[in-house]
Amino acid sequence: MTVHRRACVIGAGSSGIAVVKALADAGIDFDCFEKSDRVGGNWVFGNKNGMSAAYEGLYINTSRERMQYADYPMPKSYPDFPHHTQIAAYFDDYVEHFGLRRRITFETSVEHAELVAGSAGRSAWRVRLSNGEERICDMLIVANGHHWDPLWPDPPLPGSFDGRQLHAHQYRSKDELRGKRVVVVGMGNSAMDIAVESSEVAKRTFLSARRGVYVFPKYMFGKPVDQLFTTALLPWPVRQRIGEALYKIAVGDIERYGLPKPDHRLGEAHPTISGRILDRLGHGAITPKPVIARLAGDAVEFSDGTREECDVIVWCTGYRVTFPFFDTSFVSARDNDLPLFHRVFHPEHTQLAFIGLLQPLGAIMPIAEAQGKWLAKHLRGDYALPDAATMNRTIEHDRRAMFERYVPSKRHMMQVDFDDYLRDLDREIERGAKRARRDRNGRQKT
Repeated sequence: MTVHRRACVIGAGSSGIAVVKALADAGIDFDCFEKSDRVGGNWVFGNKNGMSAAYEGLYINTSRERMQYADYPMPKSYPDFPHHTQIAAYFDDYVEHFGLRRRITFETSVEHAELVAGSAGRSAWRVRLSNGEERICDMLIVANGHHWDPLWPDPPLPGSFDGRQLHAHQYRSKDELRGKRVVVVGMGNSAMDIAVESSEVAKRTFLSARRGVYVFPKYMFGKPVDQLFTTALLPWPVRQRIGEALYKIAVGDIERYGLPKPDHRLGEAHPTISGRILDRLGHGAITPKPVIARLAGDAVEFSDGTREECDVIVWCTGYRVTFPFFDTSFVSARDNDLPLFHRVFHPEHTQLAFIGLLQPLGAIMPIAEAQGKWLAKHLRGDYALPDAATMNRTIEHDRRAMFERYVPSKRHMMQVDFDDYLRDLDREIERGAKRARRDRNGRQKT
């Protein structure tokens, strides 16, 4: 087993700073490069790197206690669902508290990374930076996020549109929609939030849905909804049945609000959490519509044959998973699909790891923290990866389970359950620690 000598971390967003702390705690030499002038990535409103999707009225949809790092809880003075400015301040406080800011090189991006021949017959990474410098490292850790490269309708819809079209990534304030006739396309968290904001200032607001989803309020039975059933001890089918019963009591049939009936059972697609969308639908402030069939100049035609005059279309259609620093022939996520060992290690290039490259039913931050600690154990020599065949079997097993459970969609190509994932990761770390001890004992005997 090889102990890696130096690592390179791409990005200092919420996932990047978690792995930076883990490496620093483990005494691993590393570089971390961040394109912006501050940490926080997607949660920095108006981030100068142009990669943030935060908008003025954004509040988190996962609760404070389920989003915070275990090593540094959020202030108790924060509300259950903080504003994005509070989250960005929390990440700033995190790096200050642990003395990590000086370990990050700001306003410097990784332009290209490639494997080259290293010393002792082992490959190494050559990393070219935006300032023209090159660095050599043993381990490359990708934490560049996956909510920054907008996915537009493909193929484009027939017809043409005379008004303004923007992706949710470009949306910044409800003032952009004031007095307008707005069509919001999508049924995810961003679509619901933007539709609610639009309904407060726009002349008309339509919400166009391709398929139905389960919409949860932020609170159920007096608790943040994501703090209910936070255990992996119950089998998933049992949790699903309990969840369906409680949803029926707390929300009822989503069709009552004019939204399409989901074509799947609860938990078989990523749910949407919104504390206000059902209220605005119930008041008639938002008009539900089916999928757009055609753009018609100053109007939009829907699949049910109706036509509505429109000034602005907001496409809340998700993101592409891309790595601009890799040659696409080397590593890419076709249709957002990149098979990884427990969503971290590349099975063919074990000197390559990804942090936060998943879509959890829950927040990414505690998962990224756990992934960072796992990776640090590996780099320090306290954890050993299994052989390639075992990694590939595990990957295929996890993928089959994911595809059997979730609705086929680009959004679900890297879906995990928060608690189940952390439980499985703990078990794998235990197995890898045993492998590492066997490797050490074998070397000592020889």
